[in-house]
Amino acid sequence: MLEEKIFNDYKEAMKNKDSLKSSVLSFLRADMLNLSTAKKKAKLDDSEIISVIKKQIKQRQDSIEQFNKGNRVDMAQKEAKELEILKAYLPPELPVEEIKKIIEEAVSSTEAQGIKDMGKVMKEVTAKIKGQADGKVVSDLVKERLLKTQ
Repeated sequence: MLEEKIFNDYKEAMKNKDSLKSSVLSFLRADMLNLSTAKKKAKLDDSEIISVIKKQIKQRQDSIEQFNKGNRVDMAQKEAKELEILKAYLPPELPVEEIKKIIEEAVSSTEAQGIKDMGKVMKEVTAKIKGQADGKVVSDLVKERLLKTQ
């Protein structure tokens, strides 16, 4: 289970005095604990943990962008290292071609006629992909596909 892997990696980072990794995993564990407390659950399932990881990844990406705008390359590099640590806990992402195939299936099954049907298509695509691709990438691909049908 993902929660156990994160906890074991945290302990290992502490033993190895890897301050960056232990710090990242400590924040991750705190967010996981907050979510489990909010949901009144003893243990989170993997999909909930992945959503916590993705939230932290998004925060790191935003920070990197802001640091780069402010010419704080040192801080941007630190955030990038933290980002890589977090990405290691995500399932591998689907290739773009696979996403396009899923979008095609969703377009034909929902009988989408154009951009106005984007909500229906996105709902079906996200159900099939389940966190195996970046939402923005999926959204852009769906939009691109639906603009072709108009």
